[in-house]
Amino acid sequence: MSRHTPLNLSLQVRSDIHDDVTYPSIAKAFNVPLEIHDETRQRMRKLWKSKRNEATFDWDTPSNRLTAKLRMATLPTGAGCRAYFPSDELWVPIAIVNDNVHILPGIPLLFQQMLTGLEKELVPRIEASSRNIFRLMISTPQPESQMADYLTLLQEKVQERGVKVGSYPRWGKPRNTVTLVGRDREYIEGLVEEVSKQLEGVRVSVEGEDDSESDEAVEGV
Repeated sequence: MSRHTPLNLSLQVRSDIHDDVTYPSIAKAFNVPLEIHDETRQRMRKLWKSKRNEATFDWDTPSNRLTAKLRMATLPTGAGCRAYFPSDELWVPIAIVNDNVHILPGIPLLFQQMLTGLEKELVPRIEASSRNIFRLMISTPQPESQMADYLTLLQEKVQERGVKVGSYPRWGKPRNTVTLVGRDREYIEGLVEEVSKQLEGVRVSVEGEDDSESDEAVEGV
């Protein structure tokens, strides 16, 4: 899915144990190579703190321990891949693949620290990619199972125009919501009559604005 949805941002969590396969798995999924990332290796060497009673680590002599450490600096590389360092105090990077898959460590405190540091990288990208995006909502009494076939056909029809169809069940509420999202506002507006008719729905500006206390809750799915 990430290959076809450039506006989406995915977060993948990895661990720092010797047998973690996150980097190799993601690299395989996107058909990109794995290579030792030089800046990560240099930062690791500079910032790595030896444990108490542990001898100073030898970074220059090949060893099993060195191989294990460098495995954590072996990242997916190639087109759409890069490493982002959210803090000068950390050697661990956020590995980015396909420009929108972000791989973070699974240690809770470190994950939180790095996610906070990632904000200044993500916000400008999200704001830039969201410009001129138009979103239209249709409220419908139909459950998702009833409208699934039509929405599948609708998505096939509109995808060449860059429009995405979304379906959102509202559990315990009388109506569900279908969205049309894209940059071609005129084209999307032209779909309202057809979609409303097929879904027995109405256009709304705020989710739930047409709910009535007398309406019975619709099945979410």
